[in-house]
Amino acid sequence: MKISSTRLFPLLMVLLLAVLSYALERAVRDAPLTPEPRRHDPDYIVERFVVTKYGVDGAVESRFDADKMMHYPDDGTTDVFAPRAVLSKPGQPRYRGRAARAAIADDGEELFLYDDVVVVREADATRPEAQLETQFLHLVGGPALARTDREIRLREGKRELSGRGMEFHQESGQFILREQVRGLFVPQKVQ
Repeated sequence: MKISSTRLFPLLMVLLLAVLSYALERAVRDAPLTPEPRRHDPDYIVERFVVTKYGVDGAVESRFDADKMMHYPDDGTTDVFAPRAVLSKPGQPRYRGRAARAAIADDGEELFLYDDVVVVREADATRPEAQLETQFLHLVGGPALARTDREIRLREGKRELSGRGMEFHQESGQFILREQVRGLFVPQKVQ
């Protein structure tokens, strides 16, 4: 009995398909189950923007602007470059702040300021202008709590405080310096 090539060809194709299916199934089953690492690519970039918040009376309560902002969808964070902010409430001194860069947490409740951070409280009727300088500042709940573990310098008029590690509670006005505290207080002239 002679086997013709026309009868043998379909059998060889089915056999080849079976071998390839088996090899593919083995490769998929034996492959490691490590997930592909998430990429930290921005989903949007905004340049030279301004965000202004108005009070009920139409007066500006806060203004936030920056050179560039990038949002990352993988962790919800936002990086901001050259941020500047102004906070003003009626009857209170105005606050101005700036930094080289910042990061905003996913929920928007935490702001991390980095590199050349400067916060200024403008003078009012009873106190002179105050200026805080540091390399890192962590703001929680808007400006409700400000803290750092780095060196700070605070100047108010002719008085100066410096130290490492600081916490400021806006509502109570409590200001805490943790360590290496130094101060310079020039006596005021009595009139």
